[in-house]
Amino acid sequence: MKVIVGITGASGAIYGIRVLEELAARRAEVHLVVSRWGWETIRSETDCHPRDVKALATFVYREDDLSAPISSGSFRVDAMAVVPCSMKTVAAIAHGYSNDLISRAASVRIKERGTLVIVPREAPLSPIHLENLLSLARLGVVVLPPMPAFYNRPTSVRELVDHTVGRVLDQLGIEHNLVRPWGAGGGQSVEL
Repeated sequence: MKVIVGITGASGAIYGIRVLEELAARRAEVHLVVSRWGWETIRSETDCHPRDVKALATFVYREDDLSAPISSGSFRVDAMAVVPCSMKTVAAIAHGYSNDLISRAASVRIKERGTLVIVPREAPLSPIHLENLLSLARLGVVVLPPMPAFYNRPTSVRELVDHTVGRVLDQLGIEHNLVRPWGAGGGQSVEL
C-alpha cells in the first residue's frame, strides 16, 4: 500500500507518529510531509527525535516542495491521512488554497476522488471550523476527530491514542488489531 501522511502543527503529534509506526510495521510505502509547526509540536509534545520520525517513512518531503511527486494526480497513491490536522490546514484544503505540500497533496486526493482522512484537533470548534469541516465531508473527506472510546476500558494514554489510530487505519483500509470491536470483550450489558 502507498500512503501519504501529513503531520501539521496541531496538538496531538503522537497520533501521527503512531500512524507512521503502524504503517511501517505493515511495510507500507509512506510518503511523509511534516509542516514546520508539525516538527515544533513533535519536539514539544513527544520525546521523538525528527530523524526517528523520518525513519518511519519511505520518502520524506519538505512542506514547501510543491514539485514533489505527491503534488500531482499522475502520481498514484492509495490514500492520504493528515494526522493531526490543524484548522489552518482544514481551511486551506476546504478552500483549495494549496500553499504548502500537505494542502496541495490533499487537494489532489479530492480532485482524483481518492481516500483522504483528516484528524482535526481543536476545541471548542467555531462556526468557521464547522463550516470548513462540513465542506470537506461533503466532498467525501473522512473527518475523524480524535474522540476516545471508553467501552474498551482503556488503562493508558497509549490505549486512548491507539483507538483513534485504529479508526484511521480502518478508513485507510488497513487491517489491524488496535481497536477491539464493540461486543468483543468490551461494552457488555449491565443489568440495572
